[in-house]
Amino acid sequence: MPRKMGWIGVDLDGTLAEYTAWKGLEHIGKPIPLMMQRVQDWIKEGYTIRIMTARASVEGGAEPVGKWLSKHGLPDLAVTNSKDFEMIELWDDRAIQVVTNTGQPIIRPDHFARPKVPLLRDEKGGETCEIVK
Repeated sequence: MPRKMGWIGVDLDGTLAEYTAWKGLEHIGKPIPLMMQRVQDWIKEGYTIRIMTARASVEGGAEPVGKWLSKHGLPDLAVTNSKDFEMIELWDDRAIQVVTNTGQPIIRPDHFARPKVPLLRDEKGGETCEIVK
């Protein structure tokens, strides 16, 4: 299968692996089956996957991630904490999606990934936010 252009970023803690509380660099939770299947399918389809994690921001932080990936049957994927112009998309449990070129957050009231910090004081529902039910 030929490689596809760009790469898909997949967050580790809370997205690819279960996360309840920080327990150190060496502790990574159990795999989340649905995301593991997605990543495996994307790899088979020729996509490049990079694991996006704050763990990669500290010296030695990527090594336990590599071991975890290998232990759970994934190939040696790049582990990073930064994106670049070739990133196609990011799968992350903490991300708030914003409508391109507007600054408007897409808010799903029943969804975990909703703003935890205050919106602007004068924001008015549909005028400054795209609310999806």
